[in-house]
Amino acid sequence: MPALLVASLIWAFSFGLIKTQLAGVPPHLVAFLRLALSALLFVPWFRPRQAGGRLLAQLAALGAVQYGAMYLAYLASFAYLKASEVALWTIFTPIYVVLIADAATRTFRRRNLAAAALSVLAAWLVSPPHGGTALAGIGLVQVSNLCFAAGQVWYRRLVPVSADVRDRDVFAALYFGGALLAAVPVAVDTGMLRALGALTATQIATLAYLGLIPSGLGFFLWNAGVRRSSEGAAAVLNNAKIPLAILVSWLLFEPLPSLANLIRTLFALALITAALRLAEKKRGRDS
Repeated sequence: MPALLVASLIWAFSFGLIKTQLAGVPPHLVAFLRLALSALLFVPWFRPRQAGGRLLAQLAALGAVQYGAMYLAYLASFAYLKASEVALWTIFTPIYVVLIADAATRTFRRRNLAAAALSVLAAWLVSPPHGGTALAGIGLVQVSNLCFAAGQVWYRRLVPVSADVRDRDVFAALYFGGALLAAVPVAVDTGMLRALGALTATQIATLAYLGLIPSGLGFFLWNAGVRRSSEGAAAVLNNAKIPLAILVSWLLFEPLPSLANLIRTLFALALITAALRLAEKKRGRDS
């Protein structure tokens, strides 16, 4: 669980950077460069022989969904939404995680669903005014949410904690799969060379940071933490980044909030803590 919390803190800083520093850069180029950098980060630890070809192929396919498709949809949404709105509309990911996990095991765990719903309520409390928000942007974020939710559930099943496989030894395969998918729209876009040449030094530095830290380190910590946590706790903590990201956006990228809004955001964090306790509460039988 500590890995999940660290990843959430890392991600809290990325929403504003994308909106403020990478405006005008094609989203598919951003997705490809971030994932390519993430893959390079983990190449030194890549041990393909320890996993075997079948598992590596499955992990590459997983990465294409969880990171490639997720990023293409997620980054495209910034053309329609503010940074804080993008953070907000990721709030349904916990519900998707619980439902996908239950569908995979043909179970229905009401405690996990209740905890996920509480975390969604917590995130909704910090909702910015959304009258007139572009439905296209919201739809893109939901596609992104579903891809990320499916990927983390899939990883937990492919690499259970009992497996004799270290996360760092195979994680480059996920990033390779994601980068390969993101490379498709880059390859067919005739304006990519011009877009690359137009990148400023600040944008290059921003891409390097996002590719190595929020993507490379953050996604590794997240999936490693999911592998070692209960599904309910992992689902809830998907929303920890939302009030954190809104706080960061207010502090660094947007006007400071009123005292009432600040209190509401802190209360949302308290509700997520309560949801986590509900998900982790031990019972003889979950129903």
